Amino acid sequence: MAVLSVSFCGIKLAELFDTEDKQNANSGDLNRPLADRLRPKELSDVVGQDHLTGDEGVLTRLFSTGGAGSLILWGPPGTGKTTLARLIAGKTDHHFEQLSAIFSGVADLKKIFESARLRRSNGTATILFVDEIHRFNRAQQDSFLPVMEDGTITLIGATTENPSFELNAALLSRARVLTLKRHDENSLSLLLTKAEALIGRPLPVDEDGRVAIIAMADGDGRAVLTLAEELYRSTLPDERIGVDGLRKILQRRAPLYDKGQDGHYNLISALHKSVRGSDPDAALYYLARMLDAGEDPLYLGRRLVRMASEDIGLADPQALQITLAAKDAFDYLGSPEGELALAQACVYLASAPKSNAVYKAYKAARISAQQFGSLLPPKHILNAPTKLMGAEGYGVGYQYDHDAPDAFSGQDYFPTEMGRQKYYEPVERGFERDIGKRLDYWSKLRRQRGSS
Repeated sequence: MAVLSVSFCGIKLAELFDTEDKQNANSGDLNRPLADRLRPKELSDVVGQDHLTGDEGVLTRLFSTGGAGSLILWGPPGTGKTTLARLIAGKTDHHFEQLSAIFSGVADLKKIFESARLRRSNGTATILFVDEIHRFNRAQQDSFLPVMEDGTITLIGATTENPSFELNAALLSRARVLTLKRHDENSLSLLLTKAEALIGRPLPVDEDGRVAIIAMADGDGRAVLTLAEELYRSTLPDERIGVDGLRKILQRRAPLYDKGQDGHYNLISALHKSVRGSDPDAALYYLARMLDAGEDPLYLGRRLVRMASEDIGLADPQALQITLAAKDAFDYLGSPEGELALAQACVYLASAPKSNAVYKAYKAARISAQQFGSLLPPKHILNAPTKLMGAEGYGVGYQYDHDAPDAFSGQDYFPTEMGRQKYYEPVERGFERDIGKRLDYWSKLRRQRGSS
């Protein structure tokens, strides 16, 4: 690794880190969290992000060609965003500044930008690392643009939220987005192995307990090390516990899920597509995950009602009734009993015949409504409550369908200027197969009786 000459508060960052490393060798400083003591010192030491830091990784290639430029690091918590920012800074001779968007505002940014301009005039560039950059509003994000354009700062932003939704397009156009992956079981296990090597003894758990710790971490590297640290502190050196003992010592970590952010949209999308794809098992899994994470059950009830109309429609008219009944059942029973009604509706929808014919027909009808404007319906189907309207021909020629053979007159009901339109095309599945036969029959009668 190149020698660091990045300065921070007048101290070279390399000297600061080297001093800390020497002071805390063999994990002597128990005040430092285990995750911090295991923070990688080289790109090759980073765990779980081989697509970025491996031999053929994006960052490895960028450094081999002279630097990374401004970056947005996007990934779940505990995947190494801050670590990568520090390592990137360490690969350059830039001054390194760090702030969190949670605790900073425009005044803080102005001071950093002014200092960066002064350093630039003296020949030193600045890397600014902004944690939780999505917390800045649009105006605050715009303040980065001029200092990024003129090279005053190189921005490295870290975010757990989708940059496409949370960051300005102008900012994204000036920075490369690198996506960090959620830790899998292998990378979390490797982190535990590194922790055991640093502490000098194995985790005081059996194999099932080790698997349980990895599951509790839920893809978060920092979390798995924190859980391991809690376990070391709560057990005797020669103690070895199983899953039951582990659960007594450690509090179960809440699922990685934010009801207002990416996790919410990702899981509801997965639930909807599993229902649409007629996979009741996958649909139940995502429903259970959202309920377990604290999602509003009535929100899920509303979404199930939407799925009944959008993806099943008249292929199974019972679907809408069942989802509405499930919503009412939850209203009546509450949690947790009412959640079973939602699960029942979810399975019914996933196993029902699928049709989006009504959904497509409605969208097509809306397009026509916008395209043709406020056309008057044909006069023969308009009521004539006044003499003037009767004189204008309102209601003239209307045929009462119940008086016609087969209770079907075959009249045209579209505005004359636009002619007949065809929106609804029932599928050959479920009850819509019967609906299609009815429509074919009425189309035949309409042709016979002179209406196209």
